[in-house]
Amino acid sequence: MKVEESYQDGLKHERLTGQEEARKWIRTRMHKLILPLTMELSLSSSSLRLYATSSRYTKPPFHPKCNLCYSLFNTSSSSLRTISFTTPRTSTLKFPITACSQAGAAESNPPLNKVADFKDAFWRFLRPHTIRGTALGSVSLVSRALLENPNLIRWSLLFKAFSGLIALICGNGYIVGINQIYDIGIDKVNKPYLPIAAGDLSVQSAWILVLSFAIVGVIIVALNFGQFITSLYCFGLFLGTIYSVPPLRMKRFPVVAFLIIATVRGFLLNFGVYYAVRAALGLTFQWSSPVAFITTFVTMFALVIAITKDLPDVEGDRKFQISTFATKLGVRNIALLGSGLLLINYIGSIVAAVYMPQAFRSILMIPFHTILASCLIFQAWVLERANYTQAIAGYYRFIWNLFYAEYIIFPFI
Repeated sequence: MKVEESYQDGLKHERLTGQEEARKWIRTRMHKLILPLTMELSLSSSSLRLYATSSRYTKPPFHPKCNLCYSLFNTSSSSLRTISFTTPRTSTLKFPITACSQAGAAESNPPLNKVADFKDAFWRFLRPHTIRGTALGSVSLVSRALLENPNLIRWSLLFKAFSGLIALICGNGYIVGINQIYDIGIDKVNKPYLPIAAGDLSVQSAWILVLSFAIVGVIIVALNFGQFITSLYCFGLFLGTIYSVPPLRMKRFPVVAFLIIATVRGFLLNFGVYYAVRAALGLTFQWSSPVAFITTFVTMFALVIAITKDLPDVEGDRKFQISTFATKLGVRNIALLGSGLLLINYIGSIVAAVYMPQAFRSILMIPFHTILASCLIFQAWVLERANYTQAIAGYYRFIWNLFYAEYIIFPFI
């Protein structure tokens, strides 16, 4: 039954992305499934009644612990309307479902509805959590370079910085987009909420988007940042391509796969952005201790992300015979390995602050990384208590939050 399938997909989506994004996705899917049912509409001044042609009404499937789905189908908000299902052989059965005025307006205006659906699919296609990492990284490195040279700051640099951010987002969109195009079967098992796997975005539209991302990104970089940065940008796109596209499809080989991710998200992003900012300021490239630190730290962190990203996807990877560290070594071993590598990262950060007080603000760097390391240990303990089952998605999200936190604090250390 399609409603049941969408409900199960919704539960998985809730675990992987959080309730707010899942709520929007489930509402869209249920809206599409329920409204087209063969029903006779009868409008009255007091309520909207749907007369079903079937002789029996089956209550929508609820999981007793799924607050998200319950809130979608059972809410007393004044902006919602009650829909009554009446059958020829039984009395009227009522249950409230989400039908806000905006949804009704969209139904009466199909073009607006299509635009809203495409907007939602487009945002999911971009993989928001990766965009946050890219945007935070670029803003953090630009801020650091400007703070090191405050006398060279000019308002004219604002446009160049903004164009660089757009180019990075385009590159990010190309890499995650082309991966979705070639992972449709796997995503239907592991990530059914992604737009291509869910049927909300056609493969043809996806190709148009990824090619547009690549072309626009390369043009922006070539016009604003010179030949060297353009070559680095194209190299990053190349690595993202061979990661996903047959016949190479390097994601099949665990070591090569996580080296590609670490190179693109670790070294290329940090080195490239810092180099571009110094060039825009009219300075030659020169490593500073903080920039060398963040490049090393994030490259190690990207290795951990590459290793642990497959933890929620073990089921689909095994079904499609994708070899990952998680399928080979087991979820528990990979989670422990990832946590151990991150702890080494944090310990190294504290040691660097102790032995290089002239390069770092120890009063901020030491307690900050101590707190993050403590949170990581606690999260690993929670995962152990949950026996590495449903809590694995939360663990992976937590790793990304640690990643964001490092970039947020970087300009100030």
